[in-house]
Amino acid sequence: MGFTKYTIQHDKERARMNEGIRAPEIRCLGPEGENLGVIPTRDALAKARELGLDLIEVSPNANPPVCRITDYGKFKYEQKKKDKEVKARANVTETKEAQVKIGTSEHDMGIKAQKIANWLKEGHRVKIDLFLWGRYKYMEFEFLKERLERFLAIIPEGYKIAEAIQKSPKGLAVSLERDPSKKPRLPKKAPPSAPAAPEQAA
Repeated sequence: MGFTKYTIQHDKERARMNEGIRAPEIRCLGPEGENLGVIPTRDALAKARELGLDLIEVSPNANPPVCRITDYGKFKYEQKKKDKEVKARANVTETKEAQVKIGTSEHDMGIKAQKIANWLKEGHRVKIDLFLWGRYKYMEFEFLKERLERFLAIIPEGYKIAEAIQKSPKGLAVSLERDPSKKPRLPKKAPPSAPAAPEQAA
């Protein structure tokens, strides 16, 4: 890549490199990660120039700072990869919430099911509420449970029940977690009777 300098402020803030390194001496790592020992910064810069690479400060708080001779493009790629992995791990424990109702259209049910499937794929736990209002609150538990189970059946992703269906302040609730051992369900339409409610409460 050649011996480069900062081009944008953002790079300066993330890591010093080349003439931007302020310490008079550093602990230097070679292109393959080999330890070249504590040497004057000017000598490390000369070595980087000789190899057509950059000198990048990787541990600024060490005493002395640790710098590595490497290709700047490779360094940026490795940093992006690490940042992505950290972000992915941070999102795993998040709980997403979704709400369905008796009478929701088949089309809307399908959209909600796909959204939940996407959350599960990303590693999130998902809490699903069957929202009840008016006369629906007084229907038999087994009837309402069956309606919620019909919705669960159309979620196109493998999952396991983390918290079984139970009564909640909103109506009924269930929590799901992704189960990699189960094959993703094929997208399918909700049964015609799934969104419907009987004319009279049981």
